Amino acid sequence: MTKTKGKSKGSTSRRIIVAILAVLAGVAYFLFFSGMSRTGKEYYLLIDEDDNIDSVYAKLQPLSTPHGFWVFKQLAGVMGYADNIRVGRFAVGSSGSLQTSRHIINGLQAPVKITIKSVRTIDDLATDVSGKMIFTRTELLSRLKSKETCKKYGFTPETIPAMFIPNTYDFYWNTTVDKFLDKMSEETKKFWNSERKEKAKKAGLTQSEVVTLASIVDEETDNEAEMPDIAGMYINRLHINMPLQADPTVKFATKNFTARRIYQKWLTVDNPYNTYKYRGLPPGPIRIPSVAAIDAVLNYVHHDYIYMCAKEDFSGTHNFAKTYEEHQVNAEKYAKALNKRGIN
Repeated sequence: MTKTKGKSKGSTSRRIIVAILAVLAGVAYFLFFSGMSRTGKEYYLLIDEDDNIDSVYAKLQPLSTPHGFWVFKQLAGVMGYADNIRVGRFAVGSSGSLQTSRHIINGLQAPVKITIKSVRTIDDLATDVSGKMIFTRTELLSRLKSKETCKKYGFTPETIPAMFIPNTYDFYWNTTVDKFLDKMSEETKKFWNSERKEKAKKAGLTQSEVVTLASIVDEETDNEAEMPDIAGMYINRLHINMPLQADPTVKFATKNFTARRIYQKWLTVDNPYNTYKYRGLPPGPIRIPSVAAIDAVLNYVHHDYIYMCAKEDFSGTHNFAKTYEEHQVNAEKYAKALNKRGIN
């Protein structure tokens, strides 16, 4: 009987110890390994060079669970974080408090995805990019409009849009303007592989000229299937030294970007981007063109057309013509369609 009671007491003690350990393990898991985000959504903690330990706490506390914030403060104290604050953008989400805290303290950032879009102006580009990075719109624009900076990358302030190829790229939030431009330059060099370089050479165009023509093609149509035909028409005009007479360049020169009609008075505007007044390509791209438009220029269709006019059905496609007389017929159809719709 005595031995049975001893065994019973020993078993009970072990169960109590196991239960306590289980509770402690649960508490430890909750403290260190449950998600740190207060709402379960992913947030980003942005720490800049002006931050100190108190400002980091002030930024983190609204994003974090109370226990996650406690873990961070304890770890920060042990690791001397106050004397070695890392600048960057750090994810506060479903990852555990311990891992998230270590990432912040050790400076392990969450990358920022920057999408270079096919936008109309460098100002638009600067607005899009700076909204996600530590540098300001003004800082980026000053570089892009600097002759020295543009020359460093093989461009001018007019051709610098050609250095930006639409795509999505990974950066760290605290990347400097110069490092950002360095990477864009490297990505552009990758884009211009040997095949694309050879096609540009065969077309008799430099890389910047390809992009400049592509920007016009992009403004002419949203129909990618038609782009190589439009590119071929403009290349035909270049080959015979005929003015490009590209309406999108007139819109760019006069800043009438949304115009549906081109008025006669605009055609005489003295602006190097006005291809009715000046022969050849304009000084640089009139937008950052899509990759589809760039490749359309490189793979332009060889045909005999030297005129085109928007179709009267407003489909966004064009009627092409070999002679001016044919073109006049197409132009009259389009003008009548505009008048019928009351488009000025």
